[in-house]
Amino acid sequence: MDCDVANIDLSGAGQLRVEWADIQMPVLRQIREQFEKDKPLAGQRIAACLHVTTETANLMKTLVAGGAEVRLCASNPLSTQDDAAAWLARDLGIGVFAVHGEDRDTYYRHINAVLDMQPTITIDDGADLISTLHSDRQALIPNIIAGMEETTTGVIRLRAMAADGALRYPLVAVNEWSHIPRRRLVWRGRLARVGFPLPGRLRRKREDSISTSCKKDPGNRP
Repeated sequence: MDCDVANIDLSGAGQLRVEWADIQMPVLRQIREQFEKDKPLAGQRIAACLHVTTETANLMKTLVAGGAEVRLCASNPLSTQDDAAAWLARDLGIGVFAVHGEDRDTYYRHINAVLDMQPTITIDDGADLISTLHSDRQALIPNIIAGMEETTTGVIRLRAMAADGALRYPLVAVNEWSHIPRRRLVWRGRLARVGFPLPGRLRRKREDSISTSCKKDPGNRP
């Protein structure tokens, strides 16, 4: 499998951490089990530019289970976990182009390596992959049916493109958090800083208890 990672021999350590993260993500695991049966993504080629972490590794595992061909590059070189990248490349067999601390030229070379698969779906975090498509790789756009953008910064860029009539395929803004109390986001941020994988773990009842506890703590006021 074509890839560019720091050290493929880190895959063993990566496997242990990916498996631990998977335990904390039961909702995603249930989706993956259904995907393995239904294969809703069969025939799709997904180009992803995301934080290359153990949590993202489980997302990639789910997309592959759904029948998709996937390539992944790093949306932030400083967040890349080299062992997770090695596990994705060796054990999952997907094209991973991510090295912790990579320079600017390598960053964009990796984005273009992901786009070489001629994707039908894009998943972006910051809109650099989408921007590259619309500037340097426009010939690939007719193949793309839709995409997703995860960050507020990326969504701002894309809305500006849409206002100018430059956005050439439909995109979903994944993290529209306006309906979630800001105090609850404080706890999400704290958990993320200690490496606790929140996506797919907290049920509504637990989220409500977190929201209640935040109200009792004046130190968590924005």
